[in-house]
Amino acid sequence: MGTTISRCLARLKVPGKDQRGLGIVESMVAVAILGITVVTFVTALSTVSIAAREGEHEFVAQRLAQAELEYVRSYPYDPGATTYSTEDVDTPEGYAISVTADSIPGTDTNIQIIAVTVSLDGEDILTLEDYKVNR
Repeated sequence: MGTTISRCLARLKVPGKDQRGLGIVESMVAVAILGITVVTFVTALSTVSIAAREGEHEFVAQRLAQAELEYVRSYPYDPGATTYSTEDVDTPEGYAISVTADSIPGTDTNIQIIAVTVSLDGEDILTLEDYKVNR
């Protein structure tokens, strides 16, 4: 009886019976596709990380500049001032704030243009300008 079963099985056509598995070319193509996918994913992750860090730096710089402008607005008006103090604004490590005050040519001495520059590790990343009026 065992021989009859083996003869019947030999006559049956089993799909893929003649195939011996994946060849070296197919394996290399699969590895290449997997490698390209992994490299693309890592590159995208790196780009998102860099963009998030730069966005955080921009947010901190805007917050610092706005705080400094508010402080300068509350400070008494000085018609001869070329700068205002930055001591009351707490700056995170690596950040620096500089303030310049200039009179506007052709106007009276009761108005100044104030420029607040925020830098990170010595590189200017944001400058905001506003007016200060003697009221």
